[in-house]
Amino acid sequence: MTASGEGGRSRKLTWLVFLVFFLISILTNIMGPLIPEIIRGFRVSLAAAGLLPFVFFLAYGLVSIPAGIVMERTSVKTVVIGALVLEVAGALLLPLRPTYATALASFLVVGTGAAALQVVINPLLRIAGGEEHYAFNSALAQFTFGTGSFLGPLLYSYLVLRVGQESGGSFWLDPLRALTPAGLPWIAIFWVMAPAGLVVLAVTAAVRLPRRIHGEEGAGAWANYRRLLGLPLVWLYFATMFLYVGLEQGLANWISQFLFTYHRFDPRTTGALAVSWFWGSLTLGCLAGGALLKLFDSRAVLIGTTLGATAAFTAAIAGPASVSLVAFPVSGLFLSVMWPIMISLGLNSLDHSHGVFAGILCTAIVGGAAFPPVIGHLGDLLGLRAGMLVLYLSLGWVLSVGFWAKPLIRNATLRGREEADA
Repeated sequence: MTASGEGGRSRKLTWLVFLVFFLISILTNIMGPLIPEIIRGFRVSLAAAGLLPFVFFLAYGLVSIPAGIVMERTSVKTVVIGALVLEVAGALLLPLRPTYATALASFLVVGTGAAALQVVINPLLRIAGGEEHYAFNSALAQFTFGTGSFLGPLLYSYLVLRVGQESGGSFWLDPLRALTPAGLPWIAIFWVMAPAGLVVLAVTAAVRLPRRIHGEEGAGAWANYRRLLGLPLVWLYFATMFLYVGLEQGLANWISQFLFTYHRFDPRTTGALAVSWFWGSLTLGCLAGGALLKLFDSRAVLIGTTLGATAAFTAAIAGPASVSLVAFPVSGLFLSVMWPIMISLGLNSLDHSHGVFAGILCTAIVGGAAFPPVIGHLGDLLGLRAGMLVLYLSLGWVLSVGFWAKPLIRNATLRGREEADA
């Protein structure tokens, strides 16, 4: 398999994919620490705050398949550059006009760019690193994603504490303080993310990308999507990704508010740090998960990590303050390899149309739109702890995947290599 204009596998393309994952991660997962700020700053309910991740992930349902078709009719680089422009524009909307309505528009635009990027970078990663190493490389991409998600809340906490001060700071904090509305110091994070997006845009513009992704990896036309949507297997993996992303975002977006509601931890310090360590644990878990995927079948790893995640989540919502504070980040440790394992199981379960399938799986990321507002609405009615119980549905489904998945290509392990050499 080769990419047009490239010789197939390319380390440069792999690193570019990792860089894009890093940017997407910060913009996506900064919402968790911001939800308590938005509730307090804009005086909205839990359900209204839950609409922010809803509009972000709704974009995946609306944009992913059309983005694949646009990529096929134009070029890979056109879609990537256009998506990065949307990321920068979305990051600028909220600081330019800080209102709740603008926040919704901002996250919708950012989500649109992120959805288009995901459609491109998943097939690119598969051809750049090789399909037999896709589970491993996808775990490394998740590591990069987790690193950005870990650093984002720390940057938020730093900025909200420093920019909120009346004076003092540095050559870059003083301009941020002048640009940020009084009483809303968290807006400063967007003044940082917009220039960061411009840097990634400049790097991408300087890198040679394949004009098309042909053959098995190509996004294809609408007829190809219709053909794949007629396969029950495709719907099984669509449901899998839908429920997994709902689980991840349902956790990440409500950790800080949960710790404040039930244990009175400050969202700007302890709450933000807990979210940061949720993603930090997810990052460290990717390293451990990558090692496990070199030793064991990915389905066995998925079953073990899902059981661990279930235990950690139960301790987080039912345990005392000290246990909850630790158990939420630990749950990220177990979630870390679920996404790369499941998407690799899905793509490696078909011997054709991987770009089309990737577009469908990216559409399933709309699950991140469903769970946070459902949890928020139930939280308003029954309490946040009761609302978060819906996440057991996702955990149960993910566990089942380890039993029914039957990939055509299994992940490469050291044991398998030794047997092949023998």
